[in-house]
Amino acid sequence: MDATWEEVTAAEVAVGDRVRLRGTELTVARVEDGFLGRPGMLAFVEDTPDRWLKVPAPHDAAVEVLRER
Repeated sequence: MDATWEEVTAAEVAVGDRVRLRGTELTVARVEDGFLGRPGMLAFVEDTPDRWLKVPAPHDAAVEVLRER
């Protein structure tokens, strides 16, 4: 199977997805809703032994998700 990047809204991203957003790629370990107490915002969190990263985005932002075809 091949994997391709598919554009979706940030609200459609699930734990385990590999996402690309504003030039940054991460594997989502957690999705936090209400980033900094702001409705309509969420944050994707990567939490691995090599890196911890949190990337905020509006719910309706376009992000790319690596999907198996």
